Amino acid sequence: MSLSPQFLDELRSRITLSAIIGRTERVTKAGREFKACCPFHHEKTPSFTINDEKGFYHCFGCGAHGDVIRWMTDQRGLSFMDAVKQLAEEAGMEVPAPDPRQAQRAEKQKSLHDVMGAAQAFFVDQLASPEGGQARSYLASRGFSQAVCREFGFGYAPEGRQALKGALGQFPEAMLIEGGLRIVVEDKEPYDRFRGRLMLPIHDPRGRVIAFGGRILATHKTDAPKYLNSPDTPLFDKGRTLYNHHRASPASRQSGRIIVVEGYMDVIALAAAGFHDAVAPLGTALTETQIEMIWRMVPMPILCFDGDAAGQRAAMRAVTRALPLLRPGHSLRIVRMPQGQDPDELIKARGPGAMEEALASAQSLLETLWAHEVDAAPTNSPEEKAGLKARLMAHVDTIADNDIKALYRRELLERFSAFAFPRREDNRAPWQPRQPIARQQRGGRFGRDMPPPLPHEETTQRLQRPANPFRAATIEAVLAGLIRMPGEIARHAGLLARLAQEDARCDALLDALDDGAPLESAAIGTILAAKGLTPPDTTARPGMGFAFLCESGEGAKTQLSDVLCVLAEKPMVEAALAQTRESGEVTEESWAEQQRLLARLRDLEKRELDLKARLGQMAVAQDNAAAASPDAAHL
Repeated sequence: MSLSPQFLDELRSRITLSAIIGRTERVTKAGREFKACCPFHHEKTPSFTINDEKGFYHCFGCGAHGDVIRWMTDQRGLSFMDAVKQLAEEAGMEVPAPDPRQAQRAEKQKSLHDVMGAAQAFFVDQLASPEGGQARSYLASRGFSQAVCREFGFGYAPEGRQALKGALGQFPEAMLIEGGLRIVVEDKEPYDRFRGRLMLPIHDPRGRVIAFGGRILATHKTDAPKYLNSPDTPLFDKGRTLYNHHRASPASRQSGRIIVVEGYMDVIALAAAGFHDAVAPLGTALTETQIEMIWRMVPMPILCFDGDAAGQRAAMRAVTRALPLLRPGHSLRIVRMPQGQDPDELIKARGPGAMEEALASAQSLLETLWAHEVDAAPTNSPEEKAGLKARLMAHVDTIADNDIKALYRRELLERFSAFAFPRREDNRAPWQPRQPIARQQRGGRFGRDMPPPLPHEETTQRLQRPANPFRAATIEAVLAGLIRMPGEIARHAGLLARLAQEDARCDALLDALDDGAPLESAAIGTILAAKGLTPPDTTARPGMGFAFLCESGEGAKTQLSDVLCVLAEKPMVEAALAQTRESGEVTEESWAEQQRLLARLRDLEKRELDLKARLGQMAVAQDNAAAASPDAAHL
C-alpha cells in the first residue's frame, strides 16, 4: 500500500516525538531539545537527542537517526504500516484505503519536483546570459551581493513565449502545464507563464522547489502585474506555504524569533542585512494555516508589514485571524513601521540598527488591537465611545480559549474605563453630613420623592428613528456605484477603510482586494454573499440621482470620488478640528493646524453643497434633517 507524502507529513506534524520516546525512555529537557541515553547502544552519558521542531532523533554515539515512524519500526519492532496505523489512531487521523492510483500520484509528484528543479536551473543559466543583463542591473540596484543572489536562487525568464518549453524538452508539455510553468488558452498554443521577469524559486519546508515568483522588469508594461506567482498546483498551495520557511526555521532556533514581512523581496533585503529569520506569505493575507506553521517555529512571531495603509490593513487582518487561534503562550507581536516605509527602505535609510530597534519595540497583539480601534473612528461623543467598546468586545468574542478571552476582556475593559471615564480633579468642598429636613420642607410630592418625568412623546419618536438615514442611503448608492465600476475600489481603498466601521461590505471589498480576488461586477455579489452580506440596492431611490449609478465616464468617477471624500473624510476633519479647539493652549503650530483643517472642512462642505444642488435635493435634505435628526443634513 502506498501512502501520499502529504499524509505522512501531516501525521508526523501531529505527533510529538519526545512524548512517544518518553513512554519507554527517560528523557530530560535540554534547551529547545530533549536528551536521553541511547536505547540502541549501551551508554552512561546521554548522547541521544530529540528535536520536536525538526521531528527527528539522533544519537551522536552510534549514529542512530530517524523520525517517529522510524522509531516505531526500529525500537518497537512494528512493521511500517502497523506503525503508521498506531500513530494515526493516536493523532485522530484515518489511514487512507488502499488505492493503486495513489502510487501513481506519488510517482507523479516526484516527477513534478524534477520539472521544477530543471526549470530553476534554466532560469539561473538565463540570468548569466546576455539577455539577463537587465535583471542583473536590477539586482545590483537593490544592493544584493552575489552571495545573496546565489543563496536565494535568483534567475531570469526570457521574453520568448516558448523558451522554457524548448529548454525542458525532456518533459511532456502536460507536466509543464500541471507544474504551473505553462498556460493553456482555448484555441491557442500554450505559452510560458513567466516571460521577461526576474525569477525567484519558492521552496517547501524540505528545501525543494515547488513554485516560482517573478518580478516584471519592463517599466513600460502597465497591463501586467508587478509580481506574479505560480498558481496552485499538486506541489504548491499558496495558503499553506511560507516563503523562506526552510531557511528561517533553523535560523529561528538561534535567534528565538520569526519576522513575518509582506513579500519575498522584503525577506531577501532583511537577509542581506543579517536578518535570516524572516518569512512571508505569498500574495495573500496571512492565513490561519500559516499562523499555525509559524507557531511551530516560535510562540511569539513578529509581524512587520509596511507602514502604508495597505500594510496596516494586512497586519490587522492577521490579528483578527489569529484571535480565534490564541492559546496559552502563543500570540503575535506587531511592529508599526514608519509611515510609508517597508523594512528594506528603513534599513537603507537608517541601517540594520534601526530595524533592530523597531523589532525590539514590537507591540503585543492586545496593544495593537486597542490602538487600531481607538484610531479607527472618532471617540468624542458618548455614542462614539460606546461604539469603541462594542468593537473591542466583538473582537474578544472571537477568542476560543476561555482563559485568554476572560483576560482580554478584563484588560480591554479596564483600558476603556480609563479612556472613557478619566479621573478629574475634585475641587468640591469636603463632604458634610446632610442635616435632617422636615418632609414638608422638601416640597411634598414636588420634591425628591417624585419620579423623574417621562420624555416628551415627540422626543421619544425622534430617538427611535434610525440615525442619519440620508447618510446610510448615500453609502448604499456608493456601494452600488462601486459594483458598476469595480476598478475604483482599489483607487479609493483608504476612504473605504474609514467607512468599514459603518458598513461591513466596505471591509469585505477590501479583503477581496488584498486577497487578489477578481473584482468584477458579476463576482462582487458572490464575494459579499460568501461573508453573509447583502449586495447594495441598485434600484432608483429619491434623492439619489448620482451620475455614477448609471454612467461610467470620468465625470461619474469624479462624482463618486467627491461623495466618498465627503462621507469618509468630513467626520474625521470635524473631529480633529474640535480636538484642536479643545486642547487649551494655542501655539503657532496648533493655530496653523486649525487653519489647515478649517480650509479642508470648507472645501468638503462646498463639495457637499454642490452635490446636493446638482441633485436638486437641497431643500429635501434640509427638510429631512429638521424632521428626522439634527445630523441628517450631513452626508
